[in-house]
Amino acid sequence: MRDLAAGPGRILVAAYSVFAIAATGRSLTQLLLQAERAPLAYSLSLVAAVIYIVATACLVIGGPRAWRVAVVACAVEALGVLVVGTLSLVAPELFPDRTVWSHFGQGYAFLPLVLPFAGLWWLRRTAPGA
Repeated sequence: MRDLAAGPGRILVAAYSVFAIAATGRSLTQLLLQAERAPLAYSLSLVAAVIYIVATACLVIGGPRAWRVAVVACAVEALGVLVVGTLSLVAPELFPDRTVWSHFGQGYAFLPLVLPFAGLWWLRRTAPGA
């Protein structure tokens, strides 16, 4: 098993760290100051933040258990950005403000759409026994 934070993993650790900080700060601010405006959207942003934190930690920690948790985190993240991205287009009233996953991460240069698939690619390459 290769070190999860080596090579391209370093880029993923950096990206996930930035998104963890940005999504946590933004979602907590939105929930604390204007939760009534879009509670679902802001709560989903907080879920995204937690997933980014988990993925970052798993990539840094490494090992078979962290690898498995990271795979689940990236898969849930991919599903989340696809579902929220779609919902934000078909039911825009649920997402009056941009969030990390709304519009497939458009406000973040679509990186939230790319990141989970890059993470899954890297995790596949570093799979135990690979």
